[in-house]
Amino acid sequence: MNLLITGGAGFIGCNMAAHFMSKGYRVVLLDNLSRPGGHNNLNWLKSLGALEFVKADIRNAAEVKRVFDIYGHFDAVLHFAAQVAVTTSVTDPRWDMETNLQGTFNLLEAARMCAAKPIFLYASTNKVYGEIANLKVVEANDRYQYADLQNGVSEDFPLDFHCPYGCSKGAADQYVIGYSRIYGLKTVCFRQSCIYGYHQFGMEDQGWVAWFSIAAMSGRPITIYGDGKQVRDVLFIDDLVSLYDLSLNHIDKMSGEAYNIGGGLKYQLSLLELIRMLEEKLGKSIPLTFFPARPGDQKVFVCNISKIKQTLGWEPQTDITSGIEKLFIWIEQNRNLFLA
Repeated sequence: MNLLITGGAGFIGCNMAAHFMSKGYRVVLLDNLSRPGGHNNLNWLKSLGALEFVKADIRNAAEVKRVFDIYGHFDAVLHFAAQVAVTTSVTDPRWDMETNLQGTFNLLEAARMCAAKPIFLYASTNKVYGEIANLKVVEANDRYQYADLQNGVSEDFPLDFHCPYGCSKGAADQYVIGYSRIYGLKTVCFRQSCIYGYHQFGMEDQGWVAWFSIAAMSGRPITIYGDGKQVRDVLFIDDLVSLYDLSLNHIDKMSGEAYNIGGGLKYQLSLLELIRMLEEKLGKSIPLTFFPARPGDQKVFVCNISKIKQTLGWEPQTDITSGIEKLFIWIEQNRNLFLA
């Protein structure tokens, strides 16, 4: 297959690229290299074999069209390029909107005008559901949990674009679905929860599992916004890669649909629980600073992943302990990149 991977030098994009390159697929990467760690990930990918890279910005429709014109036939577009932080969306909503909504629109239009009509897989977010404030949450030791919701949040929950990031990603989510309904493109939205793993250069405002791990190992200060009992269902990157691979081969079952993707009920983790795991692993106490919770932060978000399981038979295979161990090994092997 011929693949275009946007945001291909980012955390998820580079792992996808490495996987499909190993299968002998032709991979074209599009990235503007604005994300910290992007150059490192790109250099790593180049060391793996044949790779075609285009430095471009998805906000620019002419640049996007040029990629399709120059590289010709694509069998699929895997769209990961995005502004990924809620905090940044609040301080700079225009950049957020232009990247996440306008950029996705530019790619959809290029795909629509392409004779090959490529498959279009879009990395959406659980933030399309907003705070889900109507769900009762109870406190239990180091975590919050749903009081009554037994199976997690399903795709039937109403959309609620609470913050600018939720608005931009959510509007793009609906465009992706709409382009399947109106134009017949084979599109899928994956409303992803907390993904973590190697080649993730986590930051304080995004990628918290990697950020806490890197900061704890390097002795950097860790700030927690809220009380740290917030819970997410976490998913290791290898499991997400296997999902995208399966999806390319079973697109006719999935086209036009949205799926909640995360660790599900089995793999839930609070911020404080991760800190305890890191303390045990490092054999030391980790000092924490607490600040008020950020606007729109969900106390709990856990996916109901039954829809994707029924469709593809997919479910996570990497437990949290194994995933954190794999992440730790990668950090140790790349200490020079962020542990100076």
